This record gives sequence, structure tokens and C-alpha cells, in this order.
Amino acid sequence: MSPSSQYKFLRQAPRDGLSTAMQPSRFQKLHIDPWLCTFLILNACLGLTVLYSASAQDVGLVTKQAMSFAIGFAVMITLAQIPPKVYQAFSPYFYAFGVLALISVMVFGEIRMGAKRWIDIPGFGSVQPSEFMKIGMPMMIAWFLSRKPLPPSFMNVILSLVLIGIPFLLIAEQPDLGTSVLILASGMFVLFLSGLSWKMIGAALIGAGIIIPIAWEFLLHDYQRQRVLTLLNPEADALGTGWNIIQSKTAIGSGGFSGKGFLEGTQSHLHFLPEGHTDFIIAAFSEEFGLIGVTILILLYFAIIFRTFQIGMNCFHNYGRLVAGALGLSFFVYVFVNAGMVSGILPVVGVPLPFMSYGGTAIITLMATFGLVMSIHTHR
Repeated sequence: MSPSSQYKFLRQAPRDGLSTAMQPSRFQKLHIDPWLCTFLILNACLGLTVLYSASAQDVGLVTKQAMSFAIGFAVMITLAQIPPKVYQAFSPYFYAFGVLALISVMVFGEIRMGAKRWIDIPGFGSVQPSEFMKIGMPMMIAWFLSRKPLPPSFMNVILSLVLIGIPFLLIAEQPDLGTSVLILASGMFVLFLSGLSWKMIGAALIGAGIIIPIAWEFLLHDYQRQRVLTLLNPEADALGTGWNIIQSKTAIGSGGFSGKGFLEGTQSHLHFLPEGHTDFIIAAFSEEFGLIGVTILILLYFAIIFRTFQIGMNCFHNYGRLVAGALGLSFFVYVFVNAGMVSGILPVVGVPLPFMSYGGTAIITLMATFGLVMSIHTHR
């Protein structure tokens, strides 16, 4: 047997899950996952269609949203070209930048509607630094834990909780309870996926039970407490704080099985539905497309989340697994919190429905996260 034939199997051995003899596909060369990209395009098209109706056929608003989607897809494709190792090395610096930006908000941030959440940059406009932490938090915790053996030790769990708690408290102080909870969840998801023991999970639940009453007394503002009380009994103040929930549930219920039809909704078009094109857009969607439309939307969200999990499971390094899994779970939380708020099972918080609610910053941030996921998938 010749030496070349004797060691032929080495040239065909799998490397990072792919044979060296396999030629990369066109999408792999572009570093794009075709399935995930297709689901995102379908969701974007559906979001623009619903926004056209929910905004009372405001073409200008829809055009701005379409431009945000175009920028978001460009950002996603650009970020997908960068190898995950670069993101891993960059993670602590991005986290530090985000924390410094949040501190800057506390010092000289803009106050709008009673909240200090924005920094005005001359010649650029206003920036909301808390959006950076939606990506920076899972990246940082994944970077910290992937450097150590998994599952993490007790000390590494404590240090991770400190890293999670700093941005959480800074954002909650703005006040922005909805965003702070989402960022807290994104960091906790990384810890959960790293293989925590059930003893630690049980201890965390007990700790949460102790902290919640303290947060109710000393952390939450009066209007936030009122939102929780309104959730428990919306009819107690039907013309005041309970108006949002009552009208949104009315819109959802009036849609029935198949809905009233496109552009035929009354709650949003007659302005009974508050913020029908932003936070409460799923209520307007439910009224016009009914249970069938909502089911299709949920299946589309499920497809995006499932594909993100699949990419994370097929990854060959801990950093990629943790980041992809945490981003998929975070996306689920965004959908659940908004849908739960509109349907009256969660308190009213300012969390938009992904790819459906009007808002350019949220779209670009989400598309950036999926660019990171595609980078994890296509760089072997």
C-alpha cells in the first residue's frame, strides 16, 4: 500500500463538522443562513403589511420602517462576515463601553416623558445606550464562562451575577423596567445554558422570592406599581390606567377566528386602541386577521427561534453555543412579554413586538443579533 493511499482517510476526515473535500455552498461563501434569512424576510414583509393598516395607511411611516429593515439587513449581512473569534475577543470591551454609556446617561442624559434614557450626540442624534446591552450582555457572560470549564463553579456564577446586575440596575434606574428585565433575562439565559445545577437554580428562585418584595418597596416607581395592580384588576380604573388593557383585549376578541379583514379593523382605525402601530400592534393584527393570522405569526416566530437553537446546537465551541442559545431565548422573551402585555397576562411595559412594531432602533438591534448568529453558523 502506497503512503498516499495509506493516509488517504486523513484528508477526508471531518474538520469542525465538515469534510475537507466538501465545497462550500454559495450561501456559506456569503456567510448567510438561507433558512433564517427567509424567515426574517417573511416576518419583515408581514410587519410592513400590518403597519400599513395599523398606522391608518400612513405611507411615510411604512417607508421609514422599510428603510430601517433595509439598514438592518445590511447590518446583519455585514456582521455575519466577521468570525465569532473576533466577537469573542471584542466582548469585554463592548460590555465596558455599554456600561460607560449607561453611566453617561445618568450624568448628562436627556429626559423624555419622565425617563432619562437617551444621549444626544451633536450631528448624529439621540442614542439609547440600553439597546447596546441587548447584545453586549449575552456576549460578555458567554465570553466570561467559555474561558472556564463548564458547568461553571460557584464563584464564577457569583461573578457572572455581578456582571449581569450592574447594567440591570443602571437601566432600571432610568427608569426602564421592561428593558432592564429583558437584559437581565439575556444574561441569566447564558448562565442557564452553561449547565447550572438544579441546586443553584433552586437557590436562585428562592433568592428571587426574597428580592421581589424589596424591589417592590424600594426599586419600583409609583407608576410601575400601578401597572402591576392594574394587571390584577383592569376594570378598577377603566377610564384611566386600565384603558390600555381593556381596549387591547376588546380588539383581540373582536377578531374572532378569521378576523375582520385587511384594513377593516375598527379599534385601531378609530383610535380606541392605544399605540396601535407600536407596542399594541398585535392587537390590531388580531382584529384584522383573527386566530388564523396570529397562529401564522406564532409559527413564524417559532421557526426563527428553532433555527437559532439549531445553529447553537451545531456549533463546535462553547462561546457560540452560549451566545446563539441565549439570543434565541431572548427573542422568545421579547415576543412573550409583548404578547402577554397586550393580552392582559403581564403588566404594561414598553417592549415592542419584534419586526412588527414601528421603531428603527429595535429592528436594527435585532438584525445585528441575527448577524452574529449567522456568523456562528457559517464560520467553521
